[in-house]
Amino acid sequence: MISPEFFCQSLSKQDISFFTGVPDSLLKDICAYVTDTLAVENHKITANEGSAIGLAIGYHISSKKLALVYMQNSGLGNAVNPITSLADKKIYSVPMMLLIGWRGEPGLIDEPQHIKQGEVSESLLQAMDIPYNIISSTTLDLKSVLKKAVDVMSDKKTPYVILVRKDTFKPYVLRSKSETNYDLSREAAIKKVIDLIGKRDIVVATTGKTSREVFEYRKERGDGHEKDFLTVGGMGHTNQIALGIALAKAERTIYCLDGDGAVIMHAGSMGIIGDLAPVNLKHIIFNNGSHDSVGGQPTIGFKIDFGKIAEGFNYHQTYKIESLIDFDSIFERFKASKGPC
Repeated sequence: MISPEFFCQSLSKQDISFFTGVPDSLLKDICAYVTDTLAVENHKITANEGSAIGLAIGYHISSKKLALVYMQNSGLGNAVNPITSLADKKIYSVPMMLLIGWRGEPGLIDEPQHIKQGEVSESLLQAMDIPYNIISSTTLDLKSVLKKAVDVMSDKKTPYVILVRKDTFKPYVLRSKSETNYDLSREAAIKKVIDLIGKRDIVVATTGKTSREVFEYRKERGDGHEKDFLTVGGMGHTNQIALGIALAKAERTIYCLDGDGAVIMHAGSMGIIGDLAPVNLKHIIFNNGSHDSVGGQPTIGFKIDFGKIAEGFNYHQTYKIESLIDFDSIFERFKASKGPC
């Protein structure tokens, strides 16, 4: 296995010291090491993968240096547009290194939402004409792999992908996790929501731990799962799925259980909800200030006011719960209010 420290030191020797991207479970050890050790100006977690490509483009054209962009292969879809319409050698020809976690690699057992992306990852890179190499726990000469990547980027002025297999990196535990003094965990809040909503209400849960915890609590309660949609993939699109259901099922109340990182990823979607104004849509954002499902790297969730954003996007009402003591009374007001709220 490759130690995160050795990997970053090897990159530094190739004059790559600027990192940006969206955290990934296969890259969580690298992401954690970078979060803990790099200066703030050299590491930026972005709203989505396409934004990271944009940041890397701006960094390169202003500094002439290479950036490293990290992401899960599921996030490659967010990155295709700026790569092919801006960074490609037929347009602005911007070199950058893409470190991509290979979820759903053929032949390995993985969660269903990663199977298709895993199958097409290599063919997608080939179709985009992006050179790439694969590393794993058995990669012996990492320095040569990185040197080849830099040589190709320097020569062809093109992005280059390092595709990362499962268990490539040695474990590294993030030291600088977001800490709060709230008496309410995400899981406890999810349970409260499920307990307080109506029997006919529909739940649309965001990707990651939120969907898992909804599923597990329904099972614990002995409920069926027929009223829930678990958005196991497609991070950031949960609220639009909920919107589509709300528009088609006007007689039912729809509860969208979203996350801070997911909302930030495609925040403009809230504007569409506010504009279409379905009175039966209730949007809940669980804000723990972190990408919890992929290692706990921080989001900007604690630095922004989601309530003000919702109001700016013409939601009818917003509420905020910070304590278990206040949960029931505030949630009852939320339930009774006109959506979108």
